[in-house]
Amino acid sequence: MRFASTRGQSDPVGFSEAVAQGLAPDGGLYLPENFPDLGAFIGQWEELAYPELCFEFLRLFATDLEADVLRRAIDHSYSTFSHPQIAPIVELSGNCKVLELFHGPTLAFKDFALQLLGNLYEHQISRTGKNLTILGATSGDTGAAAISGLIGKRGVTVFILYPNGKVSPLQERQMTCTGASNVFPLAIEGTFDDAQSTVKELFSDLPFREQVGLSAVNSINLARILAQSVYYLYAWLRLGRSERECTNFVVPTGNFGNVFAGWLLTKMGITIRGFRVATNQNDVLHRLFHTGEYSLDSVIPSLAPSMDIQVASNFERLLFFIFDGDSGRVREVMNSFREKGRYCFENFVAEGFSSSSATDPEIPEIIRSVNREYGYLVDPHTACGFKDLHPDEKHLVLSTAHPAKFPDVYENAGMEKPTSPILEELLEKPPVKYDSRVAPSAIRAFVENHSSQTSE
Repeated sequence: MRFASTRGQSDPVGFSEAVAQGLAPDGGLYLPENFPDLGAFIGQWEELAYPELCFEFLRLFATDLEADVLRRAIDHSYSTFSHPQIAPIVELSGNCKVLELFHGPTLAFKDFALQLLGNLYEHQISRTGKNLTILGATSGDTGAAAISGLIGKRGVTVFILYPNGKVSPLQERQMTCTGASNVFPLAIEGTFDDAQSTVKELFSDLPFREQVGLSAVNSINLARILAQSVYYLYAWLRLGRSERECTNFVVPTGNFGNVFAGWLLTKMGITIRGFRVATNQNDVLHRLFHTGEYSLDSVIPSLAPSMDIQVASNFERLLFFIFDGDSGRVREVMNSFREKGRYCFENFVAEGFSSSSATDPEIPEIIRSVNREYGYLVDPHTACGFKDLHPDEKHLVLSTAHPAKFPDVYENAGMEKPTSPILEELLEKPPVKYDSRVAPSAIRAFVENHSSQTSE
């Protein structure tokens, strides 16, 4: 299978090359040139355990990887998860279920893709003999999960940019207390969007990309999207057959990658009633779906910091489908947005999507309400998904992080602080981070000065 750029000005590539590049040379995002019809496989896949389903799904896309290589990478990736089902469904009521995605090593949904991506990178390095420099930006969970998946990997150096003082203290400790010599957490003054913009600019510098062997771990990387599609398919297969086509997936999201991964299944013959995009008070996506205007606003630090985003990178992938594959129109919108900070769509329609937004004052009350009604504790991001759910409709809410990652929210709400042994251990370790300006020149210099330290 081949993968093409949303901007149409780069040659299509195979799976391994798309994963290695992350961002296409023309600045676009990779998508499959065609999609398999999963309808023929549903009967065979209904009873598969998570790793087996992941293998069967990904082998349809990773056609340039040997089957045994892909299977080993998947088996190794999910052996680190603490729950035997990997992604268990918890029923809260007849119409409301939760898909728990926080049983990985960093207690966040990002582990599903980034544990796998780390193992795919390891195979790539052993095959090509070329070292990789991993550059990413994070609003909290991506950085921790990427670092966890890449710690100690031979031939890999990891640079993660995050907004200083704007992630939770435990999220920061997950990035800065690893003790790994191949990991460089960079605390920048600014927002996640500033960090992400810098990363994209460095990826557009093709000589620099080639010089340091640059690759991406953010959700711009196609492997991230496809790996996350698996837990939607896994959950869909475990719903009762009468529920599958009438259940809404409710997805806390800031960068649009998580919800896009689920929606992509609808291009493969899977019928899903709808996707509810749940945002916090940084509601660029909610405003888009309600007004048709995609516009920048100031990032307001929130109780759900992983969604403190105003530029949703994966929206470009949805645009490609909205425009029926017209790469020229995608380029027009993205260029206009980059220059003006806004783009207003005429008669904007994104079929299958709805949205909601929860403010900081609302989040603690939602957490208390869910706890009172169901005896279930949600983290601040997942709480956003419970805003304004219709009681007569069926919903599956994606629980994207463990509550223990955000203890201050519960303490300030007068609730008992949730804990996790994994996180408690971090409090005993010394943090190591590097302060940096967010300017691309400063980050480029830092990467050039440090990437050779772990080169073979």
